[in-house]
Amino acid sequence: MSRPAFNGGDLPAVFPDWSPYRDLESAARAYLRDPEVALEALQGVLDGGSVLGFTLERFVNEVNGVWQEVAVCDGSRLILWHGEDVPPEEGPPGAMTSSLRVVASSAVTEVGVRRRLTRTSAGELRVDSVDVYLLLTSMDESGSVDEGQVTPRHDALRFGKTLDDGGAGQINRLEEFARLVASVIGRPVL
Repeated sequence: MSRPAFNGGDLPAVFPDWSPYRDLESAARAYLRDPEVALEALQGVLDGGSVLGFTLERFVNEVNGVWQEVAVCDGSRLILWHGEDVPPEEGPPGAMTSSLRVVASSAVTEVGVRRRLTRTSAGELRVDSVDVYLLLTSMDESGSVDEGQVTPRHDALRFGKTLDDGGAGQINRLEEFARLVASVIGRPVL
């Protein structure tokens, strides 16, 4: 099974599982399409520092092709890399963006985890998806428009995994990442 790729080729509908890899480099090389780009950008900021935890995301959309993300926690910062294919009307074939964002852990004000539970035929509960948000002190650029006035809102980082998109291993690793960030900022997971 495959999905149409942005550049006309086929990409697998199910990407390799990164969850067994405890080190960032191995996980990125197993999962990302452009691990060299991501690792080079991240290493420039990490500069040999410790990676306490991370989460990875990758999907294919019909507009921009492959979208990839890495979020790393080093104990004092969240380091976020994002790579995305450029639409055909905005650049030559194969063009992509690579962006890096560094957020101080002290800028995270809240960590939330929402689990969706289902019952198996035997009646046991299982987690079939998890959504994580990290609320930041910075304000979202867009805000919401209410009666002609822009109402600012806090920026948030959002991550999600399901059994169909990532599997149980990646769900567990995302929950680990949320607990790590919560412990670093000194606040419990909500």
